[in-house]
This record gives sequence, structure tokens and C-alpha cells, in this order.
Amino acid sequence: MTPEPRQPLTDDSIRVRQLSHYQFSWIAGEPGAPGTWTLQFVLDEGAWEEVLTIDADDADNLQDLLSTAETVFYDIGRQTLMFGTTKAGHR
Repeated sequence: MTPEPRQPLTDDSIRVRQLSHYQFSWIAGEPGAPGTWTLQFVLDEGAWEEVLTIDADDADNLQDLLSTAETVFYDIGRQTLMFGTTKAGHR
């Protein structure tokens, strides 16, 4: 007999998803004030989307990481990016 799950599995219950696409946006600030950077993630081919507000340094660093990583995962609850996976014992 298969045990019943504690809750039904839904899109909202999946907490770690693979990044499919990303898009940076910049919104102008008041005259003389810095603008605002946002970073939109499309996860699992559109099953989930997330938009983060980031500063210019984070935007620069994330662009470097995102443009070179083969696989990226995003933990929705912790708002954490995980870049690639490496098999234990490999470099």
C-alpha cells in the first residue's frame, strides 16, 4: 500500500525550480537619483516566475554568473540561486 502524502502536490509546493530564462530591467529614478534594477526569473519553462529588486553591483555579478552557468536552480522560499551541480568526488 502506498502511503498518502500529507498534502497534495501542487505548483506552490515545489520549492526548488530550474531557471529557464532571465531578464534584467532598469527603471529610471528621480532626476539625479540612481535607478532601480530588477531581475525576472522564468522557472521550469514558465511554471513559476519571480521578480527581485537588486542593486547595480548585484546585477553586474549576477549577469556574469548567469551568462556562464550551464544549470541554475532557484529556491523560492529562501530566494537563493544555486549554480550548477557537481557530482561528489569531481571538480
